[in-house]
Amino acid sequence: MINKQGLWFVTLFSLILVLSIYYVTMSDDTLSSILDNNPPTDNSQVANVNVEESSILVALRVSEEEKMLKEMNDLQTILLDDAATLQEKNDAYDQLMALNAKKGKEEELEEKIKKEFQLNSFVKVQNDQISIVVESNEHDVEKANNIIRSIQSLYDKKMYITVKFQK
Repeated sequence: MINKQGLWFVTLFSLILVLSIYYVTMSDDTLSSILDNNPPTDNSQVANVNVEESSILVALRVSEEEKMLKEMNDLQTILLDDAATLQEKNDAYDQLMALNAKKGKEEELEEKIKKEFQLNSFVKVQNDQISIVVESNEHDVEKANNIIRSIQSLYDKKMYITVKFQK
């Protein structure tokens, strides 16, 4: 059973995603005419799609958010199920807390990379593995090593950190 809050979230998120795709595909003339409240100057309504580096990071984030949302909905279903045992509910609650902690840690690592290296990034933490996708035109080994050292300094145990540069 889908709860109302989750359904509203998915509905609004889908609407925002569709509107943002529409905005990105609009031509400059059409966009400026909408902002100026004037009709378009030319009759060609051809949409130019410019794929930016950040769109890769956005796609990764959206994909990860969808997975996390599905998993959270499954866990919330267990929590709200009357037939579930107390142990199942406790396990589901612990997993929900772990998901929230993981998401917070990923955001913290992204902020650290943004602050220290002035780079946009996507971080995925999975057990002792950390995957980092960095938005950069140049594939700099020294920068990657510095990012790995910086992230590893936050952990007491050895983490397996990978850095991938995406354009």
